[in-house]
Amino acid sequence: MKQLAVLGATGSIGASTLDVVARHPQRFRAAALTAHRDVAALVDLCARFDPDVAVIADADRHDELGAALKARGLRAEALAGAAAVDAIAADTRFDTVVAAIVGAAGLSSTLAAARAGKRLLLANKESVVMSGELLVRTASAHGARIIPLDSEHNAIFQCLPRDYAREPDANGITRLILTASGGPFRGWSRDRLATVTPDAACAHPRWKMGRKISVDSATLMNKGLEVIEAQRLFGIDPSRIEVLVHPQSIVHSLVEYADGSQLAQLGSPDMRTPIANALAWPDRIDAGVQRLDLATAARLDFEAPDLVAFPCLAHAFAALRAGGAAPIVLNAANEIAVAAFLDGRIGFLDIERVIASGLERTVNEAADTLDAIVGIDAEARRHATAALKG
Repeated sequence: MKQLAVLGATGSIGASTLDVVARHPQRFRAAALTAHRDVAALVDLCARFDPDVAVIADADRHDELGAALKARGLRAEALAGAAAVDAIAADTRFDTVVAAIVGAAGLSSTLAAARAGKRLLLANKESVVMSGELLVRTASAHGARIIPLDSEHNAIFQCLPRDYAREPDANGITRLILTASGGPFRGWSRDRLATVTPDAACAHPRWKMGRKISVDSATLMNKGLEVIEAQRLFGIDPSRIEVLVHPQSIVHSLVEYADGSQLAQLGSPDMRTPIANALAWPDRIDAGVQRLDLATAARLDFEAPDLVAFPCLAHAFAALRAGGAAPIVLNAANEIAVAAFLDGRIGFLDIERVIASGLERTVNEAADTLDAIVGIDAEARRHATAALKG
């Protein structure tokens, strides 16, 4: 039985992971659960899954968590703080770590799991974007196995040879093609996009996701981050990564080979499919998802992304080509801008403006240690915060 540490258990990926876990109690145990600030939701999960440890990342809520667990008669040990999350990621009691913390906050714990040689089920794309080769190099050095949870990267993972080792040419791979739903505003003009509200941006037509990732999907930045993640995880040249808008969200990505073949992974738009694949790999298990009926789907449409209306995707490609600090700046500026948009402090189109401002002042500096990454990230956030005012 795999002993899981689910980092970000109260988020959308955490919820989907725990749904799959609950369907296979003989195979998986949610032995450690972490949350950011929501003590009540974390305690409810502890009541359902009976973990050994519960961690709240907000250090000020340690006593609240402990009292709530005791009041419910739950045995989970209560821990708090970012260092405690890192410790759980590295704890030898847990052989599998689900890295589902949103944003840069997940970087340190993801690296901790890699250093500990864990089976690392990775949903935190921002940590890959920020850390560049550091995460992949750390995982390789310590024998960790990274299996991506994002539907697109898991699709690519499924379409690659099982023994793939980040050597595209040796495996005859010519292109990786990531699909994008296009978000809720596919086909909109820039003028119309200027009127977008936070609630509209979070109303994704296909996927049920958290608010930050929903806005990223609406701007196509989510796909930009995934392009960078794909390059990091699979070691392919940026010029050989492409994006296709596919509004049905049935084809989750494709791998093209030198003989002209394109292998694709298809499935209903439900995150439990890639999660079940990653949890059980190399086996296959029931994920609880609705079976795909292609006759009912009737048609599959594909189109090129509109980089004029949605320039965030172009910014991500540019940051990937620039390398160094650029992807870190891109991610930091985006997180600051999206948070401001969700708070009603800036408009939808201002997100792209803040990102462009950050990239314009990016200097080419090394980002090959955690300290360097954290420093670049902090400076980029300071600049982005100042740029919010226009």
